[in-house]
Amino acid sequence: MLIKLTGGTVYDPASGIDGQQQDIYVQDGRIIDAPKDGRPVDKEYDLRGKVVMSGAIDMHTHIGGGKGNIARTLLPEDHRQDPVHRTPITRSGNGHAMPSTYVAGYRYAEMGYTACFEPAVLPINARQAHMEMGDTPIVDKGGYVMLGSDDFLLRMMTANKDQKAINDYVAWTLNAAKGIGIKVVNAGGINAFKFNQRKLDLDEKNSHYDVTPRQILQTLAKAVQELGITHPLHVHGCNLGVPGNLETTLNTIEGIDGLPMHLTHIQFHSYGKEGDFKFSSGAAQIAEAINNNKNITADVGQILFGQTVTASGDNMRQHANHRFASPNKWVCMDIECDAGCGVVPFKYKDQNFVNALQWAIGLEIFLLVEDPWRIFLTTDHPNGAPFTSYPHLIRLLMDRSFRNDMLATIHPEAQKMTTLASIEREYTLNEIAIMTRAGAARIIGLKDRGALSAGNWADITVYTENSDRQTMFTKPDYVFKDGELVVKDGEVVKVTWGTTHIVKPDYDLSIEKDLKPYFDKYLTMKLGNFKISDDEISEDGRGSLTAHPLRGAA
Repeated sequence: MLIKLTGGTVYDPASGIDGQQQDIYVQDGRIIDAPKDGRPVDKEYDLRGKVVMSGAIDMHTHIGGGKGNIARTLLPEDHRQDPVHRTPITRSGNGHAMPSTYVAGYRYAEMGYTACFEPAVLPINARQAHMEMGDTPIVDKGGYVMLGSDDFLLRMMTANKDQKAINDYVAWTLNAAKGIGIKVVNAGGINAFKFNQRKLDLDEKNSHYDVTPRQILQTLAKAVQELGITHPLHVHGCNLGVPGNLETTLNTIEGIDGLPMHLTHIQFHSYGKEGDFKFSSGAAQIAEAINNNKNITADVGQILFGQTVTASGDNMRQHANHRFASPNKWVCMDIECDAGCGVVPFKYKDQNFVNALQWAIGLEIFLLVEDPWRIFLTTDHPNGAPFTSYPHLIRLLMDRSFRNDMLATIHPEAQKMTTLASIEREYTLNEIAIMTRAGAARIIGLKDRGALSAGNWADITVYTENSDRQTMFTKPDYVFKDGELVVKDGEVVKVTWGTTHIVKPDYDLSIEKDLKPYFDKYLTMKLGNFKISDDEISEDGRGSLTAHPLRGAA
């Protein structure tokens, strides 16, 4: 079928198109050049007066893995109320903070999103994570595989294994767990927590393995670089949420020695200790460091006010924060020799000084980082806020007057501690398209997504132009996924199943000679069961696998 999208105002930064009116042709799921043979169009959509972008990509959202199920179980009350109308509901899965897999796919698609990436796939739990993502309809999926506190890596580093051996282990893990990148959560800290350490700074040694977080980050960043993985090492740094962690973050940037590194939910790592409350914004210093270090990218992890749940592999910090749980219940657990998990419900309040300043810090970072190709729109769903709050966040970035009106309502002392009111910048539609589409596709390594040029898959979102950007981005007119109309007027009209994006770096097969006895001695899962086969993801017809080339490969 030949589809023509006629006369839309296109924002396609990957192709250098900034608000130009043009036609788009789609055939067999992909965008094609305008036919020159006079073929008749099978279906035409008149998009004159509409805004056209590629499908949005959430490069960091917790939509798969054990912690999500724990959060759903811990908060049954979250599934008893419609999140929009606040009316009682009876169906399970409709949670506000952590909806079910099926509902998550619907809500993402209904906002114009066509791909989502789970940032914390624990290798030993990867099969379950992929099953959850495989049950999330319409959107493409992918995952960053967690390393950095796993016992095997720390043993290798303690034994002074060479970089090549560690690269083989990283590549083997990516292949076994079917990931597209490598994630580090509080490098070494999750493991240190098992040995009763309750904090671990960047240059503090793990008491059992005698290695520091800095050494772990440098080792894994080199592995990612040398293996040719496009997505930089995805780093959840030390001291999350701790006043003064600004210095840790700046030292982390400096200490990576110029290697590519992505700092995730950077808002939670940008705190000073100034002022009467010993809590202040470090956004200006963090933004300056990102601006000056082209090897660094970041997503923000914006907090927005209201009820949510924090779910993280960083059980060291989650244990420290459990006393703030709201409602007052929480879970913290170890997971074999690999990692941990903490789930703590939380309600952000605009009249709480710390929460209010956190809100301002995130916005300051968004507005002070100059290059939209290196900063990404996230709330660290659900940790800062549910992903359904993205349209509201986009309005805050695009509408200074609205932003300042909101600023005037928060805790008065927090207003005094932020420069937000003086920042004049307003994001443009092209910058939003970079941050949520083109830039996200580029940093993840998606070669044929995030753009509207010929050859790309036809993931396309159409909006009605509206000065109220929250309204505009809440309810698209049309969403096409792989060329099929899946959303019309903000409601799903067809269910499809997206692909799972992975990379397959090469490695020396002899790594398994060391891994097999380790698995047999220390883990409850055998080596053969640990590895996920390709057909496990695609065998039920709900999707496929797409392996992307490594950096520099054809």
